[in-house]
This record gives sequence, C-alpha cells and structure tokens, in this order.
Amino acid sequence: EPEALQRVLDLRDVRGRGLFIGLEVDTTWVTARQVVERLLARGILSKDTHGTVVRFAPPLVIDRADLDWAANEVRAVFAELPDGLERAA
Repeated sequence: EPEALQRVLDLRDVRGRGLFIGLEVDTTWVTARQVVERLLARGILSKDTHGTVVRFAPPLVIDRADLDWAANEVRAVFAELPDGLERAA
C-alpha cells in the first residue's frame, strides 16, 4: 500500500519494485536509523541507507498474513515517531 504510506508526514517518498521497497524519511524530523531501530524492536529487519532511506527486502517466499502484519507494524512505528523524538540533527 505505497499510496497509504506516502500520506505519513514523516515520509518523503516510497519507491521500489514488488516487495523490495525503500521509504525515504523526512530527516527534518527523524532519521532512517531511528526508524530501523524501532522496527527491529518490533521484530522487523530493515536497513538504513544514507541516513534517509529505510530499505526492506523480505523473503522471496512470504505469505499475505506476514505481509499484513509487517505493514501494520511499519504503520505503528510511524504513528509513534513523534513520541519521544527530538528534532533530528
């Protein structure tokens, strides 16, 4: 659901193909590293790239239930970002 994610204020861009997705964050408010650390705490592995992009590369064999779970966790992380974060340097 890239269109739904795009509406999140902390996101500048959603790009990729298929399940290989990159979320470019607005570094005025949050760094990709902060997002990656919060995702890891929720059980989602991702990688920050250049401090601005959160990259996802899920397994090639993944079912819809797992994708839905991961999408909900990503939404939850972005929903909670303003809580406890100082303005990014």
